[in-house]
Amino acid sequence: MLHCLPAALRGLIGASLLALNTLFWCWPLFFLALLKLLLPIPALQRRLRDLMHVIAESWIATNKCWMDLLSQTRWHIKGIERFDKQHSYLVTSNHQSWVDILVLQYQLNRRMPLLKFFLKQELIWVPVIGLCWWALEFPFMKRFSKEYLIRHPEKRGEDLATTRKACARYKSNPVSVFNFLEGTRFSPAKQAAQGSAFQYLLKPKAGGIAFVLDAMGEQLHSLVNVTIHYPQGNPGFWQLLSGEISDVVVSFHELPIPPEFIGRNYDQDQAYRLSFQQWVNQLWRDKDAELAQLHQQYGPQPGD
Repeated sequence: MLHCLPAALRGLIGASLLALNTLFWCWPLFFLALLKLLLPIPALQRRLRDLMHVIAESWIATNKCWMDLLSQTRWHIKGIERFDKQHSYLVTSNHQSWVDILVLQYQLNRRMPLLKFFLKQELIWVPVIGLCWWALEFPFMKRFSKEYLIRHPEKRGEDLATTRKACARYKSNPVSVFNFLEGTRFSPAKQAAQGSAFQYLLKPKAGGIAFVLDAMGEQLHSLVNVTIHYPQGNPGFWQLLSGEISDVVVSFHELPIPPEFIGRNYDQDQAYRLSFQQWVNQLWRDKDAELAQLHQQYGPQPGD
């Protein structure tokens, strides 16, 4: 409805609505998080967790409203009708922009359990939203480089311990555990630095989802492998706020999780680690081929 306004004005409106929406919903979320912290009664905590998820879903639903108000984005969606809120899922996607997160929330909100992202530990200090992520029990990961682990071998396995601790909280409620396998946003410079063999993707990092399968594999219903494509090129967050994204293509593929990958130790079982990496690399080869097809099918849109 407001798409006829100048882009700069739409951007200011979008940023204001996002900020006001976040400030409105954060206070009841913090109140319930405090109650959950003070009242360690499992049945009550499950109920409070459900209410907190309702608040998060309401925040996402309101974001969808202002996004629709400011833009005329054409959504090209495939495979989303298969999900429900009664099962737990492991979800992954290619990663091109901060916009990816809002795209996933826009499409999956109230279709499956709330997405719980793996986040860098430093993001807990992001004003307001960092505390929201903490209250909603998003897993914060402290990542160590290979060089650091060589100097400090006692830190090995800390990621797995953090993942186990986070996943233990999810066993009483259905959850969608999300992980960007590439670990960072795609760019040609990063692709070249990695020597990635993929045309549109960075190399996948299999360890993150292997730890999830080790910690809670039997609870997970399936793997949801998401492919996101922006025919205009990878958008910045300001383009989302100002309603300047004309087309978004999102493809959802629900896949069974091979039973031989559940409950295995990725760090210590070399044969399993190799087999798991081969499986993940095949997922990425299929995704790269799909992205090549999407680039041919959609390409630059006339008038963009």
